[in-house]
Amino acid sequence: MTIRFAVRGDHIQLDQLLKATGLCESGGAAHAAIAEGRVKVDGVVDTRKRAKLRPGQVVAFAGETVELVAE
Repeated sequence: MTIRFAVRGDHIQLDQLLKATGLCESGGAAHAAIAEGRVKVDGVVDTRKRAKLRPGQVVAFAGETVELVAE
């Protein structure tokens, strides 16, 4: 399933995105998933918890895809 997420401002951090979309129930769960290499940004595993994501990027995690769009 694809989720479209509107980014307020110029970016959102990867850990915050996972929590805001409900894909992770807490910041700690988001940090663990990222550290374990279970999150992909634009098709590449990203282990940076605070990676700045911008509209146009795509995040994949737990069988879900999140498309970032401008607000």
